[in-house]
Amino acid sequence: MPNSDPSRRPYLIRAIYDWVMDSGYTPLLLVSASVQGVRVPQQFIDEDGRIVLNIGPDAVQSLELGNEQIHFRARFGGKPELISLPPGAVLAVYARETGDGMLLGDAEQAIESPEGDPPSPPQPSSDKASKRAHLKVVK
Repeated sequence: MPNSDPSRRPYLIRAIYDWVMDSGYTPLLLVSASVQGVRVPQQFIDEDGRIVLNIGPDAVQSLELGNEQIHFRARFGGKPELISLPPGAVLAVYARETGDGMLLGDAEQAIESPEGDPPSPPQPSSDKASKRAHLKVVK
């Protein structure tokens, strides 16, 4: 049995990518370029430290949406580049034509305690409001 649960982010990225492709749209990734391990052309990073990457089959070659790394080859300004980034750097995956997709929130940061164990989850507060269900049935 594995020590920790794998991140859901790579699975969500692949699922939304498949949905966008099946819908006939162009899949885009919004990436935080400041996350360790992100290898993208620096001149295309915006003032907020992000870059939008077209990962459609017409724009990239050898796309690999792995659990640990996303890799592909693409042209930027006519120059071929090898792009590499951890799935934790992906902030959103969506369709260019409609904007439909999924925001994945802040970039995941690998945080470990000095002993190498993952940090413990936050303890729930004891007030009554936090114990109510967060979902409700809509008829």
